This record gives sequence, C-alpha cells and structure tokens, in this order.
Amino acid sequence: MTTLTVPARPAQDAGLRPVPWRRMAWVTWRQHRLALAGTATLWLTGLQLHHAYAAAIACHPASSIACVHLINSFNAKDDFLANGGILQAVPALIGAFVGAPVLARELETGTFRYAWTQGFGRWRWALAKLVLLAVAVTAAAGAFSVLVSWYYQPYFVAGNQNVSLSEMTPFFPGLFDLRGVAFAAWTLAAFAIGALAGMLIRRVVPAIAATLAAYAGLAFATVVFLRQHYLPPLATSNLNVPASAWVMSQWWTRNGKFAFAGWPPDNILQRFCPAGPSGPVGPGGKPKAAGIAQCLAQHGGYTQWTSYHPASQFWAFQWVEGGWLLALSVLLIAATVWLVRRRAA
Repeated sequence: MTTLTVPARPAQDAGLRPVPWRRMAWVTWRQHRLALAGTATLWLTGLQLHHAYAAAIACHPASSIACVHLINSFNAKDDFLANGGILQAVPALIGAFVGAPVLARELETGTFRYAWTQGFGRWRWALAKLVLLAVAVTAAAGAFSVLVSWYYQPYFVAGNQNVSLSEMTPFFPGLFDLRGVAFAAWTLAAFAIGALAGMLIRRVVPAIAATLAAYAGLAFATVVFLRQHYLPPLATSNLNVPASAWVMSQWWTRNGKFAFAGWPPDNILQRFCPAGPSGPVGPGGKPKAAGIAQCLAQHGGYTQWTSYHPASQFWAFQWVEGGWLLALSVLLIAATVWLVRRRAA
C-alpha cells in the first residue's frame, strides 16, 4: 500500500491572511440571526413605547384633544407583547432544543463511548457539558431579562391609571417570570429538565416532547398553586387599592362578622343600592366597584376587605422563586450526572 503525502509549504502558508472580521460577523449573523433580530425588534419597539409614554406624561392639560391623542397612542401599543405571551415559550424552547439533545444525541448515536476512551471519564464528560451550557444559557437569559424589564417599565409606573394610561401589576402571570431573576431561573430549570429527560429517554425527539410537557406542568402548578403563597398577603378595608397590587380575594363584613365573598348578591344591591353597577364610571367606561362599596357602607353597614400583595413585594417574590428554581436545577443536574455515572454504560 502506498501512502500519499503532501509536503508542507511553510513559506506559502505563512503568507495566508486571516479571515476578515466582517466575514466572521456575517457568519455569526447567519448562525444567530433569529435571536439577534428578535432582540433588535424588542429594543426598537421599546424605544417607541418609551417615547410615546414620555410624550403622554409631559402633555398638559390631560383633557385636551392633543393629550387624549397621545394617551390613546400609548395605550394602543399595549399589544401582544404587553402580556408577554410570545416570550413565555423561550425557556421551554431552550430546555427542549438545547437541554434535551445535549446528552440524548450522543447516547442515541453511541458517540459518547468515544469520549470515554479519551481518559476524560464519563461523569466529568457529563458535568463539563452540562455546567458550561447551563452557565451560558442562564447568563444569556439574565441579560435578556434586563431588556424585557426595560421594555415593560412604563406599564408599572404608579398612578398611570389616574391619567387613563395603561397600568399593570408586576405580578401579572404573563410578565412576572419574564423579569428580574425569575426569567434566568426558569431558563436554567428548563435546561436541567431537558438534560435529565435526555439522559432518561436517550432519544432526542421523545426527550424534547417530555421536556416541553414537564416544563408546562411545572409552570402551570407554580402560577396556579405556588406563587401566591411565597409571602402572606396584606388585608385592608381601604377602597383605593393600588392598581399595581396583586389582589388575591375580596370579602365583606357586617358588624364585624363575615357576610359574603366576591361581588355583592343582587338582592343586597337591590335593597341598599338600587342603581347597582350603573353608578360611578371609571376610565374606559367600566363601573367603579368603589362606588358600590361606598353605597353599601353608607346604607347597609357593610365593609369591603381586600387581600393583596403590594408591588413592593415584587423583588421578594422574585428571589423566592429564583431560589427554589435554582435549587431544583442543581438537583436535576446532579441527578443527571449520577445517572451518567451509574447507568450510561
């Protein structure tokens, strides 16, 4: 057998120039164009939103035609991005398409055996792949959450509702886990769920499906059953509960005793407040519940109580949720490494 060899040409090779930066920038854009385009779009629309808000706030008097036009212009920007629905899928997709294949692809194809023959060891191989990727996706999610928080900031300014501007509570389910430390923590948890699913199933496509299902179940359980219990709510009989508060429940008392919960029954409204919900009207043409409460307090001796979480508890909620998600992620990654060490052979 004859072996063909090509002589080295150091003089000619040394004259080769490196790839220009502009070509590397083009390659980077081609590989990550969707993420970069999405980030740029969010930043540009955020600039428009902030400019519209600043113009509406600075306009006086607020009842003038020009100011009403600016207020309506700002409120019109309360589109699909305002509830964050499209961004809720980002952690789940990272867990499904980054976390699930990281081990499942090599286990499915058998290429993991080659890595183990290089003297690196199976558990160190798994730990290196998982930790490096986990840190990368968490850091990227943390940076993105800063941009998301900046985008939504005008909606959380106290007093917006008093001048007919859109105002949201920072605890809104579609926004809370996109801001602060929660978004990075959910991304890390999704990645850890995907890695464990890939290790258990050892096939990429079923692992992706299992990751999406597990993440959806965890997110649903957190929103419906868990998050509201992070801190005890406050209770007040003040009718002017801030619009930024997360209202948990409302009930009524009479002479210091519980009367009923929620909206007053029709028979009580007809007895003490015949006008009913057709009383005072607030912004947007919606009936003011405060008018009903004042009427029942004056004529029926009823007192309305509200259980709520104030906006000042936002960061406490963020750290509680981020903390238990971090603990869960560490546990899942540790379980994945243990399974690699014990069962991958």
